[in-house]
Amino acid sequence: MIRPPAVAGSFYPSERATLEQEIDSFASTAEAVAPQRAIACLVPHAGYIYSGHVAGAVYARLELPKRILLLGPRHYPRGARMAILSDGAWRTPLGDAALDSEFAAELKRQFPSLVEDEVAHSREHAIEVQLPFLQRILGAKKNTFRFTPIALGPLRYEELAALGGAIASAIRASREAVLLIVSSDMNHYESDAITRVKDQKAIDELLALNARGLYDAVTREQISMCGFGPAVAMLTAARLLGATKAELVRYATSGDVNGDRSAVVGYAGITIR
Repeated sequence: MIRPPAVAGSFYPSERATLEQEIDSFASTAEAVAPQRAIACLVPHAGYIYSGHVAGAVYARLELPKRILLLGPRHYPRGARMAILSDGAWRTPLGDAALDSEFAAELKRQFPSLVEDEVAHSREHAIEVQLPFLQRILGAKKNTFRFTPIALGPLRYEELAALGGAIASAIRASREAVLLIVSSDMNHYESDAITRVKDQKAIDELLALNARGLYDAVTREQISMCGFGPAVAMLTAARLLGATKAELVRYATSGDVNGDRSAVVGYAGITIR
């Protein structure tokens, strides 16, 4: 099964040369440091014009492996609440990115609640917009990668923690290094001032590697962080895998781009080692 691109031409360019040029430009703005191996990272998924520089700064400083696990929110009320895909490829203007059937099978063995479901992924942009970054950066190093996509709907903390535990077990069982990527924007459509305050509360919990703290902060403070569920699962897995440090690589809001500070979306780029 080849999944065609759902948001090429809207969230990111549909023309190959333009897309490559944009990704190269975003990566070039990153701080000049040697690429480092990470257990996980969090990157935004808004249109590249708004959040591409944040995602690019994260990807540019990572030593990317050939095996990727991508978690994102299910923005639309369609499909399973824990939707995985195991076979085929996803197409972007940069070519086809192959799914990792071996790793997906291990994840489903560890966590049978994961459901094979094309519907939840068919129009979802959160995972799709990460693929051109991976294709461009890894492709330049002639490093072919495989990925496993999981889209998550609304879930209780206990469900997210259980998924995180299963992810950690599957990564430990892998014969290859695995990078866990969570795709999430931060607070949505409040003023820049309010968004920065709310986002900092979520970022503090992310940097503390506190899965329960993030879940409670987002719920208590009504932070509209669309991928907080995947981030809770990520933090759970990362701690079980021995993570000790998280770093905020870059933070911005859409107001930094378009000048409208009245109703913004926040974007954070975080690495976890």
